[in-house]
Amino acid sequence: MALPDNFLPLDDIPEPLRAPLAHTRDRMATSLEQATNLADMNGGDSPLEDWLSLSDERRRQLARVLAISTFAAETLVRYPEWLLHLDASGELDETPSAESLRSWLDERLEAAEDEEALHAAIRRFRRARMLGIVWRDLTRPPGIDMWVTAAAVTELAQACLELALGWLETYLAPRWGRPAPRADGSEQRLVVLGMGKLGAGELNLSSDIDLIFAFPEKGETEGGRKSLEHQEFFTKLGQRLITALDAVTADGFAFRVDMRLRPLGDGGPLVGSFASLAGYYQDQGREWERYAMLKARPVAGDLGAGAELLASLRPFVYRKYLDFGAIESLRELKAMINREVHRRGMQDNIKLGPGGIREVEFVAQAFQLIRGGRDTELQVTSLKSALDRLPELGLLPREVVDELTPDYVFLRDIEHILQALEDRQTQSLPVEEVDRERVALALDMEDWPAVMARLDEARARVRRHFDAVIAEPEEEVEQTGGVEAPGAAGLEEWRALWRGELEQDEASELLEEAGLAEPDAAMRRLGALRHSRQVQSMQRIGFERLDALMPLLLDAAAASEAPDTALERVLPLVESVLRRTAYLALLRENPDALEHLMRLCSASPWIAEQLARHPVLLDELLTPDTLYTPANKARLADELRQDLGRIPEDDEEAQLEALRVFKHAQVLHVAASDIAGTRHLMKVSDYLTYIAEVVLETVLVMAWKHLTRKHGFPEGRGGERCGQAPEFLVVGYGKLGGIELGYGSDLDLVFLHDGAGRGSTDGARPIDNAVFFTRLGQRIIHLLTAVTPAGNLYEVDMRLRPSGKSGLLVTTLDAFADYQREHAWTWEHQALVRARVVAGHEPLAERFVTIRREILGRERDLAALREEVVKMRHKMRDHLGSKGQSDDFDLKHDPGGMVDIEFLCQFTVLSMSHETPELLTYNDNMRILETLEATGRLPADECRRLREAYLACRTAAHRAALTGEPARGRNSDFQEHRDAVIELWQRLLEPAS
Repeated sequence: MALPDNFLPLDDIPEPLRAPLAHTRDRMATSLEQATNLADMNGGDSPLEDWLSLSDERRRQLARVLAISTFAAETLVRYPEWLLHLDASGELDETPSAESLRSWLDERLEAAEDEEALHAAIRRFRRARMLGIVWRDLTRPPGIDMWVTAAAVTELAQACLELALGWLETYLAPRWGRPAPRADGSEQRLVVLGMGKLGAGELNLSSDIDLIFAFPEKGETEGGRKSLEHQEFFTKLGQRLITALDAVTADGFAFRVDMRLRPLGDGGPLVGSFASLAGYYQDQGREWERYAMLKARPVAGDLGAGAELLASLRPFVYRKYLDFGAIESLRELKAMINREVHRRGMQDNIKLGPGGIREVEFVAQAFQLIRGGRDTELQVTSLKSALDRLPELGLLPREVVDELTPDYVFLRDIEHILQALEDRQTQSLPVEEVDRERVALALDMEDWPAVMARLDEARARVRRHFDAVIAEPEEEVEQTGGVEAPGAAGLEEWRALWRGELEQDEASELLEEAGLAEPDAAMRRLGALRHSRQVQSMQRIGFERLDALMPLLLDAAAASEAPDTALERVLPLVESVLRRTAYLALLRENPDALEHLMRLCSASPWIAEQLARHPVLLDELLTPDTLYTPANKARLADELRQDLGRIPEDDEEAQLEALRVFKHAQVLHVAASDIAGTRHLMKVSDYLTYIAEVVLETVLVMAWKHLTRKHGFPEGRGGERCGQAPEFLVVGYGKLGGIELGYGSDLDLVFLHDGAGRGSTDGARPIDNAVFFTRLGQRIIHLLTAVTPAGNLYEVDMRLRPSGKSGLLVTTLDAFADYQREHAWTWEHQALVRARVVAGHEPLAERFVTIRREILGRERDLAALREEVVKMRHKMRDHLGSKGQSDDFDLKHDPGGMVDIEFLCQFTVLSMSHETPELLTYNDNMRILETLEATGRLPADECRRLREAYLACRTAAHRAALTGEPARGRNSDFQEHRDAVIELWQRLLEPAS
């Protein structure tokens, strides 16, 4: 019996590949005859008979695989019975599970008595599994694609690493013992970090595996014939592990191992302790090492300790701020690769050449390095996962990723085919005609020209998207510079001006032509910055970033509506980030952000001051769509939930920092939309109030969780235990309660609860209810006012609580009601008009509303009420109003100003609501005035004039806050409004006797 000539169907095989395939068939026939003779001698099954029983579909697949892959052909010539084993186990159609791989290899290693046997078993195992992987990749049964192939190679490498390491630990234990336990008593093993595509879970068919070895703690081994220091033991163990996979024996090799990514590369220790690695990356870690560590993942040994190590190194890899300096590093790395490609003539390298695999990786990893510290969803090792998340985070359009991903898959498919030819690590396109035919067949394409046409399209798209992310910003500015006004300066002229290379008259002329009214002042300011001690002491990379930014910044200032003002206000921001030069890189990399910066700083010194104080807000300039569109309350809550969801719940410091950044960023959005004229004043206050409410709700939950973790849950008024939701109220008074917050407003708060008066908490460290709720209030105040690098959240004023400063910080709702009924002053009832629940327990909030309506809806002695209100108003004017005559007036405190309108509203609510309960519905002045008009309690004309006056005063005060000016108005501009207010005041509150 022999293998017939027509055993392999040739219908799908191109003519140039048929002769080589026939030669392979003849070699296979010889091998099968020898294997069959050997089986007959040993009484085993005949491999030849089993081959002849293969289905027609299997034979067609076999012909395809043998025609394309020399590796598969050589393997089956050497081990023809393997095809039958793979077919019987289903491995030709489905990827075996990780558990199956480990079980199969473990069974083989049990028989290995020495390291030579270990090496042989691993190599034969790897070759058999690679045969199955190559078969599936070339025949593509259902469910198999490039990603599945890459994952299968990764699982194979991990199984070989883990089982070889375990075998070596057991084998070496009698000689050197085991490492001493860690300080916490846990076992100590080698930690193997997979880097590159191994860490990403996306190995190619013939990839090196990049590794870093580490161990948790120093010490000595125990239980062996000879004790070794951990450093020496783990080094010897690591060396043997490398040899187990990398050494070339009669059976070939398993995986080439590359250790050059470890600290100090080939010149550094093979293995490092956790402490030494942490110290190295903190003190000496370079930018390219951050890039490499993006893909680091524990792949063998102590996986838990590996995760612990990577968690400690995360701050090195992912910066808390947006790190646009990473783009420069990627540019340098790409330039280095380009030089190497050119030097070695590697333009046909589909990995390193233009539009190749590496450029797709650069696109994803640029965003990971820049934004991964903030957008923790990007802290993934897989390129596929990172690409998928970029559109979700609004970092790349979906259509870009929808182009990049299939092009990357196509490039990786070609890479796998090139490596499947001979199980050789290569990414270079073939030059031999027969190999080109093999690649075309593997891709199911007509011929090599069709392959190249598709490849050229893919590489052109990849290069276009790569350039869009990695291109030099100066190139972008120069490309769009054709629309500049005649006489406008170019970047080279601005660079010369910044560096002080122009003569005085040349510099002045340049600045005048750019629209600066005071060029000499600008020159002095720039010179002071350039020669300042801060600039002179900058490190090289920081100074280079400043030097690259300043021409762009001067160009943007000149293009703004008020160049002198823009430059004067933005230079303090530059000075504030000289030691945090990633922000210089951010502005340099984003010319549009510079334009927005100039616009906002020109319009508002308050915004300029906020940006200088909190440079992290510069991140917000990158997304104009949201910069000028504040979020509604639902979206605010969702964004804050997502931001905090990225931070461990027990990392309160990081949560507080995130809260502050969130608050400052959202206020910046409101101010930007305010300046752009896209928001009415009332809407501005609405949005600022939404921000405060969302922050308060979050802070209340944080404080509640903190206290209940320590002390358990307090006892409710009815004896039941409080639940997970805080049974507590945060009541907003003043501008917060009246939905009239401005920029920089304090929060007037009152805290209430409904716990049992004599109850206690039910935790391991119980405390009285009163103590619990007091600490809860203190905790809320601490979270709001504590200063972090991002400043604080809000200043808090608690003086409106019952009995003011002398009263309890937190009281029960019942005690609050009793105080309001029996002891409160008239001014406290006035304050209650603007009080509303802004965070807390909903059923409790409903009870508060009922109490508020009851207190405010009482019938009062009108004369006594009028007397008290007028007395309080005069007292405030004496302390806060303007002194003497002036052409302008205090918008808030002078007669006819905002406080008069507020008092009028409060007086009408207190005097009329017992007859007109509709007045108890609202807390803000504008809607109280609308209600007075709707119910006929005041003439429509008077209500309209009061609303116009209040809105005019608030708008002017609001603008003054943004422009950094006193909240004052010219009498001539406001006289009509003031007259309307004073007339109604005199009619209602101070009628002629």
